Amino acid sequence: MALSDKLTALTFYLEQEEELPMKYSLCIGAYSGKDEIYHLEKVKEHGFHGLEYYAWWELQDLKKTAREQERIGVGINATCTKFISLVDETLRDSYLEGVRQTIEACKALNIRSVISQTGNVLEGIPRDKQRQAMVETLKRCAPLFEEAGIVLEVEPLNGLVDHQGHFLQRSDESIDVIDQVDSPNVKIVFDVYHQQITEGNVIRNATGYIDRINHYHIADNPGRYQPGTGELNYVNILRAIKNTGFSGFIGLECGFTIDTDLAIQQFKNEVITQVNA
Repeated sequence: MALSDKLTALTFYLEQEEELPMKYSLCIGAYSGKDEIYHLEKVKEHGFHGLEYYAWWELQDLKKTAREQERIGVGINATCTKFISLVDETLRDSYLEGVRQTIEACKALNIRSVISQTGNVLEGIPRDKQRQAMVETLKRCAPLFEEAGIVLEVEPLNGLVDHQGHFLQRSDESIDVIDQVDSPNVKIVFDVYHQQITEGNVIRNATGYIDRINHYHIADNPGRYQPGTGELNYVNILRAIKNTGFSGFIGLECGFTIDTDLAIQQFKNEVITQVNA
C-alpha cells in the first residue's frame, strides 16, 4: 500500500469519530499474549473502530506503532496517564509531568482520550482535602489537554470487588468533581461494570450525565466477562446511550469465557445488531 493510501486509511478512521453514531473498541489483553499490532489487526477484522492501550510507555517504538496504525487503518483511541495519585497533593508535580509525557505520546499516535484513575484514599487526611487536591490538579491539567485537543477521562472504579480503597467510586461524586474543574476537556469514563457494583441505577446514570461522559467501558456482572454472561441487559443499556445521540467510544473491557473471536462475533450479532435495529 502506498503511503498516500495509508494516510487516507488512517484519516478515514479518524473521521469515523465524527460520523458514526457510536463506535466500539477492544482493549489490549483481549488476545492474551499478543501485542498491539495483533490487536489492531483484530479491531479491523471485526469492524471495530479503535484499541485501548493502557500503558503507552510500554510500547517499544511509538513511530513503529504509528506506522502500523496507518497501514492497518485503525488506531489506538485511548491510553492512560501514568499511575500517580490524583488525591496526594505532594505528587502533583509528578502527575503533571506524567501528563505532559502522555500528551506527547498521544500526539505521536493520534490518540484523543486519556484515562486517569484517582488513586486510593489516603489515611489520616480528611476526604474533602483529598478531593480538593484532585480538583486543583485537574484544573492545572485542563489547559494542557485543551491546547492538545485531547480529553482527560477520570474513571471511578468499584471498591467492593476489584479496587478496594479507590478514592472515586460513585458517579455522582465523580461528576461533581468534573463540574468543579469546569473544562470541556476533562470528563469521565463511565464503566458500566464498576457502576453496577457501586450503585446500580445504570441507565439513569449512564444517560443522565451524558454531557460529562466521554467514553464508556462495558463488561457483565458478576465476573467481568463479555456482555451476555451476567445480569446486565446491554441491549437496553446501549440503546439508551445511543438514543442520547452519543457518538463516542464503547470499550469492550472484559474477560472472555469462550474464544475471543467467537465472543466478539456473538456480541455483534446479539447486542450491536439489536441496538442498531
